Amino acid sequence: MATTLAGHGEVRQYPEQPGERQYQAVAAPGRNTGEVSELGKTLHAWRDRVTPAEAGLPVNGVRRAPGLRREELAQLAGLSVDYVVRLEQGRSSSPSAQVLTSLARALRLGDAERDHLFVLAGQAPPAPGRISTYIPPGVQRLVDQLDGAPLSVADASWTMISWNSLWAAMLGDPSGLRPRERNIIWLYFTGRAGAVDRRSADGTYVTGHGRVRQTPEQAERFKLAMVTDLRAAVTRYPKDPDLHQFVADLRAVSPEFATAWDNHQIAFHGSDHKTVEHPDLGPIVLDCDVLTVPGSDLRIVVYTAPPNSEAAEKLKLLSVIGLQTLA
Repeated sequence: MATTLAGHGEVRQYPEQPGERQYQAVAAPGRNTGEVSELGKTLHAWRDRVTPAEAGLPVNGVRRAPGLRREELAQLAGLSVDYVVRLEQGRSSSPSAQVLTSLARALRLGDAERDHLFVLAGQAPPAPGRISTYIPPGVQRLVDQLDGAPLSVADASWTMISWNSLWAAMLGDPSGLRPRERNIIWLYFTGRAGAVDRRSADGTYVTGHGRVRQTPEQAERFKLAMVTDLRAAVTRYPKDPDLHQFVADLRAVSPEFATAWDNHQIAFHGSDHKTVEHPDLGPIVLDCDVLTVPGSDLRIVVYTAPPNSEAAEKLKLLSVIGLQTLA
């Protein structure tokens, strides 16, 4: 099961919003000299060395070369095929930092190679004082191999930067969303995840954010854990202007967040049971765990089900139907 990255299949542009990182921007066309640039040659060489199996993609039919095809790299990086072609042919020589980060992740580049990619593109390598969306190759391989469990990867501010297709099938596909709309904290406190309060069949109150139901106790613990994580990110990245703007915007639109931020209460993520309300399969009761990556601020959220359980069978069905709806 392939890992689907934000911006799946095409370059998306959105209006700039205050304090919001644009996930990717269309690069300004470079000067066409008739020769392939060093950037284009390097991208082609790195593409040739990554096999579809390493990238978590199916291998169909006879392939002339063992590496990734251009359309496969475009899918993994969340870019259009035409844009990848222009980059390799030297007709677009100024990709943004967001695009370069996506390419580095898709090509499984190490830190040194990622920095070299930035230099070739005329960009400064990522500064250590800002939140990074880079996923190390080892972590990406782990994500690719856990194809039987819905999972996503988030950065230090809890913006989802990668997810597998089972996650999209279970919780909805985030591919077309702007970074703010993929930020779990923003969605939680602004109510843009479809938050509703209602009484369940057994008479207890639950709070549902998107397709996930939570008891009031779970919701309170989750809220405080998210605020704790965001405060830790601000402490670790004191010079990241986008992060500070994000906190300021949250305070402005959510009195609940402002109160939680000012109260300095803390909580931490732990294993929990979550009920996902799927529109076709109904409730799916799963275990939810938040895994941290040593040496980075990445968080991997994984949903799992006990073997041979009803939930496990529903996950198997979801892996088959994907984003299709059942008539």
